[in-house]
Amino acid sequence: MMNKGLAVCAGLGLAVAGPLVLIAASPGGIGQPAAAATRPGLAPHRVPAAYQPWIEAAARTCATVTAPVLAAQIDSESAWNPMARSAAGAEGLAQFLPSTWATWKVNAQPLDHAAADPFDPADAILTQARYDCALAAEVRRLVDSRRVSGDPLALTLAAYNAGVGAVETYRGIPPYQETQQYVEGILAKTASYAAPARGGGGQSGESGGGQSGSAFGAAVAAAALRYRGTPYSWGGGGLAGPTYGVGEGAGIMGFDCSGLVRYAVYEASAGRVVLPHSSEEQATLGRPVEPDRIQVGDVIAFQLSPGDYDHIGIYIGQGEFVQAPKTGDVVKVSNLSDPYYAGKPIAVRRFG
Repeated sequence: MMNKGLAVCAGLGLAVAGPLVLIAASPGGIGQPAAAATRPGLAPHRVPAAYQPWIEAAARTCATVTAPVLAAQIDSESAWNPMARSAAGAEGLAQFLPSTWATWKVNAQPLDHAAADPFDPADAILTQARYDCALAAEVRRLVDSRRVSGDPLALTLAAYNAGVGAVETYRGIPPYQETQQYVEGILAKTASYAAPARGGGGQSGESGGGQSGSAFGAAVAAAALRYRGTPYSWGGGGLAGPTYGVGEGAGIMGFDCSGLVRYAVYEASAGRVVLPHSSEEQATLGRPVEPDRIQVGDVIAFQLSPGDYDHIGIYIGQGEFVQAPKTGDVVKVSNLSDPYYAGKPIAVRRFG
């Protein structure tokens, strides 16, 4: 739905276009054991009962890899099938190749069987956490040395899928469609496996994680403004930041309009609010706000084409908004009084 040269960017419904959901924020500290008081718990009845104690135990390995992340990763890897085999030879719940398994295997119950088995759920889950946390530590080393940049969890998941070498080569999430979809899918699924955040308040899509509207709105605006000057990329932008797009954006690392909004709201909510990658859908979520009551951090959807909310941005105050406008342009600040936007039908939505 993109017209070249025009600021139209409805989005593609990429990766996980669906209802927005809430997730407890991950504790900090790469490669450090997670404190029990801060570890996000699992949502009731979402994980097979026999696996839940092992996932909770595995989540103590390091702070980066929480129980909901492990559950979402298993869902993506094997759909909870402990006997899964891939065409490439990956095995079990966590889909380890035999060579990787040989290096990282953990025997969760040595009294029950002599050797670790990738088809044993407990062994697979503990090995998954061990490998994830080793990757998280390597990612932290690369981030600290400024050889890569990005969200540590997203980079860890990318390393699990594509290898640390690919993450280092591309200085972030590699431009592989499979890897980008893998990371996006797990980050989005994590929400459905997390216990409801305490004190979050509000309904799904109406809470910024317990922050006041103004504080949450300022965080949304700041998250988007952090990428000012980043290229526009059709279909680009994920929960972890800029990505390569599709079609005319395939060779460009950046954001389209709904990708920028999706990232900023997710980042400001500490991962609790996951929006679809579509301006039309974003324009119907959250709380509706009258235009004359707009606040910093509110999302503004424009009908640049009749009957279609085909562009979206984030209000930053003083009549200005930050947006990813069109192919050939960059994330930038524009004014609502600009003749191109003035007078167009708009919808204002609030997520905090």
